[in-house]
Amino acid sequence: MPEGPSVRKFQLLTSPFVGQVVAKVGGSSRKISVNDLNALRLQDSQVHGKNLYLAFVAAEGPLGPTAEEETVLRREAASGASSPAQEGQEQVCTPQTHPQDEELQELQPSRPEVPDAAEGPGNWLRFHFGLFGSVRANEFSRAKKANKRGDWKDPVPRLVLHFESGGFLVFYNCRMHWCSSPRANPASDILSVEFHRGQALDALRAPIPICYTLLDQRYFSGLGNIIKNEILYLAKIHPLTQGSLLALSDLEHLLDYAIQFSFDWLYSKLHDKRLHLQIYQKKQCPLGHTVMKGTLGPSNSFKRLTWWCPRCQPAVLSGDRDLSPVTE
Repeated sequence: MPEGPSVRKFQLLTSPFVGQVVAKVGGSSRKISVNDLNALRLQDSQVHGKNLYLAFVAAEGPLGPTAEEETVLRREAASGASSPAQEGQEQVCTPQTHPQDEELQELQPSRPEVPDAAEGPGNWLRFHFGLFGSVRANEFSRAKKANKRGDWKDPVPRLVLHFESGGFLVFYNCRMHWCSSPRANPASDILSVEFHRGQALDALRAPIPICYTLLDQRYFSGLGNIIKNEILYLAKIHPLTQGSLLALSDLEHLLDYAIQFSFDWLYSKLHDKRLHLQIYQKKQCPLGHTVMKGTLGPSNSFKRLTWWCPRCQPAVLSGDRDLSPVTE
């Protein structure tokens, strides 16, 4: 499924339509009644981890502040002197990345969520994308090759939103449902300006394989299998190494790579550049060593394909037990 950087780009495609009214709808979704979106105004667009959220209100109702307007207000408030209480708080991560960081903050600030009194229908439509899920603006996806039957059939969109301006949005291979508010913690979002480095490090110290922790969306929202493979190789850490066996400096470096790689990937997405991968789906690492592959994950949870170099990422021993797994 698309990881955080890809979903951030999806949000970028939807943001120009904020404030516009839906004039016509279409799509194959059976999870929601797509006709319910007719004549509604797109009020806001947010991304949290791997999920996109769109808020809709009655067209004649008040529009209210958008995510971008709230960012301006937040920056104005932050421009004043900080209070002693604020100075004593633990700092959150502010990675040194590309010049697009300010652009990202304007596109999508992650906001604290207010718990609902009860779960139920709301004005937020949540999108969770499948393996080939995507969003397109003012264009439809076209078939790039014939299917197994030899037919050239274009992908069928789950939802199409035509706006009064004449533009339209198309959503492919995604699950949708209505909710009363986004249900995410921005402190765990790897691409959020509110990502909390201290909490992430505490999670990485757990006595379980480090590759399990990295995919736990409670602590690394938006981080997926590609990022996991790449940063473990960059940090020279075996995927089944228990976090509790690693030095704090090793965990710090791993977290640095996670943040930097995620922002590098997003930068390539925003500028239509191809991201160079070093280990994911490779047969050899950049140094020419043979790469190993295994399906790794907790026994009671989903398992993901993992690639690693046994020479660049040596197994860390716990007593006499070798952490190297049986591979395919």
